Amino acid sequence: MTSCGLVAIVGAPNAGKSTLVNRLVGQKVAAVSPKAQTTRARLMGVAMEGDTQLLLVDTPGIFEPQRRLDRAMVAAAWGGADGADLLCLVVDGKGGIGPKVTAVIEAIAQRPEPKWLILNKVDLAAKEKLLIHAEKLNAAVPFAETWFVSAETGDGVPELKTAMAKHMPAGAWHYPEDQVSDASERSMATEITREQIFRRLHAELPYASLVDTETFEERADGSVEIRQLVMVERPTQRAIVLGKGGQMLKAIGAAARAELSELWGKPVHLYLHVKVKPGWDEDRESYRGMGLDWVE
Repeated sequence: MTSCGLVAIVGAPNAGKSTLVNRLVGQKVAAVSPKAQTTRARLMGVAMEGDTQLLLVDTPGIFEPQRRLDRAMVAAAWGGADGADLLCLVVDGKGGIGPKVTAVIEAIAQRPEPKWLILNKVDLAAKEKLLIHAEKLNAAVPFAETWFVSAETGDGVPELKTAMAKHMPAGAWHYPEDQVSDASERSMATEITREQIFRRLHAELPYASLVDTETFEERADGSVEIRQLVMVERPTQRAIVLGKGGQMLKAIGAAARAELSELWGKPVHLYLHVKVKPGWDEDRESYRGMGLDWVE
């Protein structure tokens, strides 16, 4: 008898949702960086726990949208939660309950899905603060269960995963047992490069950047050739991505190439180019490439 169910992972930006999804799956499927809003579109990680398949929807952080891209990201987050067998709110245990968390709490309070609270980053937070946070949050929303974990270290995650599996309904698996994500290799390549840009330039470069995988080809020798375009809004941003003598772009490409090679177990040839495209975030094609719906 097999089970299969959908688990929506929601929360404010930088709560550690993608790190938790990666930890539950057992390998990297979602981009992670210190910069909030690294996740832009819905991505599904597929995790196995005995005879149960967990479909883990990693959603963009929920925040007050200011522009079209923000609105599209927030819409994707709520869309990923619709009809879930379990809605898990991830809260940064160290950061506590600020306005962003309060806004998410108010939004999920009336939702019909079964709700669990996951206080993350317990390795960084004081125990007494965690208990206070848990009490306040449970007073605001009737969470069926509350969990204390560290997605970074893995503390508490195996027990959480086992509990999630017990909550899933009986049914056939949606994906083969060895599949870890619904993302194609092409989209994974896009996410890995974007993550490396965020990791190296999160202090200098605003969110106005986009990675587009223009070509993705399997070579006869089994390796993969990928050509990607990094789009920014202004020439000054292009200079930041390139770095002195093109060294920053080379470093980004080398790191992304190494990670993709390790992930797929085959050589990767990655070629990056930077282009200035003002207003790319008002282009419908850009949203389609990111896997986001166009939101008026």
